[in-house]
Formats: sequence, structure tokens, C-alpha cells
Amino acid sequence: MYAIFENGGKQYKACVGDVLKVEKLGKQVGEKVEFPVILTADEKGVQTGKDVENVKVVAEIVAEGKDKKIIVFKYKPKKNERKKQGHRQPYAQIKVTAIGASEAEKPAEKKPAAKKPAAKKAAAKPAATAEAKAE
Repeated sequence: MYAIFENGGKQYKACVGDVLKVEKLGKQVGEKVEFPVILTADEKGVQTGKDVENVKVVAEIVAEGKDKKIIVFKYKPKKNERKKQGHRQPYAQIKVTAIGASEAEKPAEKKPAAKKPAAKKAAAKPAATAEAKAE
């Protein structure tokens, strides 16, 4: 079974046990995080939309760090204009521990609702009283 979830404007494919690099989450190493699922696929088929509304990807933060440096070099010809910048994108490394319904959102067992008695029609009675008041 695998699931596709979204974090930081990007979508990730995850199976239980996978280690992924996602956008920095601002949480401590060892904490558990949940991500809402967009799509799940297993032997039953593919589910999306309302079918995966309560499904979450549960993961544990393994490490945090910065990616390799990328160089941003801006250059304008014939103007002696050059600007060199470096950037290292922060990330969180997570390990997927479970894919399934969230504990807080699992539906409780529903008991059948008791039938309500049918409402009585009282439309004829008020019309008769309105005529009596007019006389």
C-alpha cells in the first residue's frame, strides 16, 4: 500500500518504512507528525477525495538539516553588474510509520437511530379558526 500526501507545496509518495526529505517542519527530532492524504492505492484499488478524507500518513522526524548549496549568479552584460549568492534549503528527514485513519477521527460505532413519530397535520384547524375570527 502507498499514499500520496502534500507538504510545503510538494507531493510525496510514501510507503510504510520509507525515509523521505520534506520541507522543514519546525518540530523536534523524534516527534510524530501527521500529513493529510490525497490518494491511496492498495490491492483494492485507488481511492481519492471523500474516500481518503480521514486517512493520514503518520511519520517520525529522524533528522533535520540543510541541502547542498546552490549558486545563484545574476549577470547583466555590458553593465559590470554581477551578483553571486548561495542558498541551502532546510529540510526534515522523516520515516513513515503508518498509513491509515487518524486515531482522533476514526468513526465510532453508530447505533441505529430511534424512529420519530409522524407529525400530525394541523393545517385544516388554523384555517377554520381564521374564519371564525373574521365573523
